[in-house]
Amino acid sequence: MSINDPHWGNRDGNKERGGKRGDDQGPPDLEEIWQDLNRRLSDMFGRRRGGNGNKGGNSGTGGPGLSPRQLGGMLGVLIFLVLLAWLITGIYMVDTNERGIVLRLGRFTEVTDPGLHWRLPRPFETHEIVDLTGLRTVPVGGRGNSRALMLTDDLNIVNVQFAVQYVLDGVNPENHIFENRDPNEEFVRQIAETAMRGIVGRSKMDFVLYEGREQIADAAQKLIQEILDRYKAGIQVSRVTMEEVQPPEQVQAAFDDATKATQDWERQKNEGEAYANKVIPLAQGTASRLLSDAQAYRAKAIASAEGDTSRFRQVLAEFKRAPQVTRERMYIETVQHVYSRASKVMIDDKGGNNLFLLPLDKLVQQTGARAAAVSAAMADPSSMPPEPSASEPLLQINPRDRDLMRDRERGER
Repeated sequence: MSINDPHWGNRDGNKERGGKRGDDQGPPDLEEIWQDLNRRLSDMFGRRRGGNGNKGGNSGTGGPGLSPRQLGGMLGVLIFLVLLAWLITGIYMVDTNERGIVLRLGRFTEVTDPGLHWRLPRPFETHEIVDLTGLRTVPVGGRGNSRALMLTDDLNIVNVQFAVQYVLDGVNPENHIFENRDPNEEFVRQIAETAMRGIVGRSKMDFVLYEGREQIADAAQKLIQEILDRYKAGIQVSRVTMEEVQPPEQVQAAFDDATKATQDWERQKNEGEAYANKVIPLAQGTASRLLSDAQAYRAKAIASAEGDTSRFRQVLAEFKRAPQVTRERMYIETVQHVYSRASKVMIDDKGGNNLFLLPLDKLVQQTGARAAAVSAAMADPSSMPPEPSASEPLLQINPRDRDLMRDRERGER
């Protein structure tokens, strides 16, 4: 049966309006489906079906109908479902790294922690999610950027390029949205540039270019945070990084030459200091040694002079008591001192032409040999040398020579 057949959907296929088909084949009856739907809705809400008792529905229409009570029940269900769906739209989720901000009729109400929350649906209440852990980076300056040109305290221009890293404040995240008109990256960039210009303007050029980068970065971070807190921006600065600090491009070549000359000067200065550190201690040690030697010689000379003076005074006192005896004693000591340094003595006889030789060294050797032999004999009697015979000549030493030899040995000791 074609879908364009006027009897499509009616089970009375062979009869018009109430006729019965010869078989059960064909599409379902739409009227029966509609009646079944109405019956189910009526049973659900406990309402009776309307009509004149005819199972087919209202007379005159040939089909079922809905009473006003049924229409009201269906409308109530529909309103309930719509209201439920509207209330469900107030549920929202806040992650662990986020905070929720609830607005009631556009006015801030509260800050919600991570978790599942519910608010009044629109248009009464709305919410915004603020990400707290997202690290944001704002670059400032760069080559060819006028923002990077800054004036130092010694009236020099430097090109400063740096970056500011920050996160949103988790204590008062509502400040980031309500306290400022447009708290975006441009807002942070302007504050960071202002702070950096103030710090560079109070510093020398060499300090900015070389040894003061870390100090400038730390000072800039503190100053930027103070300004943001003053504006209640709800931003926490994590770090300020000095990426590049150079002179302007127009004077880069001249500045490189000056930098090279400064480095050469520093190198030569370090070499000179190293040489001085090597030579000065050596010279100081030599000077200290010479000074110690001089002081020792001085002490020795003073002691010797004082000893000679004391001895002279003693001799003078003895001379005053017995001049002749002291004079002879001094003469004997002088001769003894002279003879103690001589190995041979020539004696001139006043009455003849002969010279007498007195071999003092031989006498001393013989005396020493005999003393050694006597010591050995006392230790070992068998090694005693034989007694000299009467025919062997003996060396005769007078008592005076013996005294001279003893004085000589005493002087050598």
